[in-house]
Amino acid sequence: MPANDDDYLQLSGIQHFTFCRRRWALIHIEEAWSDNLLTVEGRLMHEHAHNPFFTEKRGDIIITREMPIFSKTLGVSGQCDVVEFYADKNGVDLHGRIGLWLPRPIEYKHGSPQMNDSDRLQLCAQAMCLEEMLLCPAIDTAYLYYGETRRREAVDLTPELRETVRTMFAEMRQYYERRYTPRVKPTKACKSCSLKDICLPRMPKSGSVREYIDGAVGGAE
Repeated sequence: MPANDDDYLQLSGIQHFTFCRRRWALIHIEEAWSDNLLTVEGRLMHEHAHNPFFTEKRGDIIITREMPIFSKTLGVSGQCDVVEFYADKNGVDLHGRIGLWLPRPIEYKHGSPQMNDSDRLQLCAQAMCLEEMLLCPAIDTAYLYYGETRRREAVDLTPELRETVRTMFAEMRQYYERRYTPRVKPTKACKSCSLKDICLPRMPKSGSVREYIDGAVGGAE
């Protein structure tokens, strides 16, 4: 459990961590960042989805955007792109609302469904935060919306997925407290990573090592 708010890990980091532990450490420990086309397009999509001052009700569904969330148990904080609250007799009270409501988070992604579990783990972590904050029953299903397919994908929040979330955050916590950036083997995925030039700097094709070092030192002055 974090001692104060500054010690909470960023919930969204679990997606970076799943993709590459070194990438996560460069961003969240060394505070390095670099944009490419994919990250810019993804950010613009999230800005379109986010409107923290907008809540609407459609029949038996309340929709809220950019909802802050946290979990003392997991030691993480973040926000949900969208949370839909469904009228349900097994739900919880919401301030200023009549009836009982059950939440389901919806995470917006720019691209298409991933082959790994990075998006599903991030979504599951959001649900676990909502359960702890609202003291509501376990959320069995949540949704990922992908910009390329323009449709939702239902995600079953299984016990196995939840356990992976806990295990990963525990590992992230160990790295974070040690200020440790792990080494990894380069893969094909490195080509699309916005941090490839920071993570894997390459020597120029021509010129001496001394010229490279002098150029790097001179650029830092």
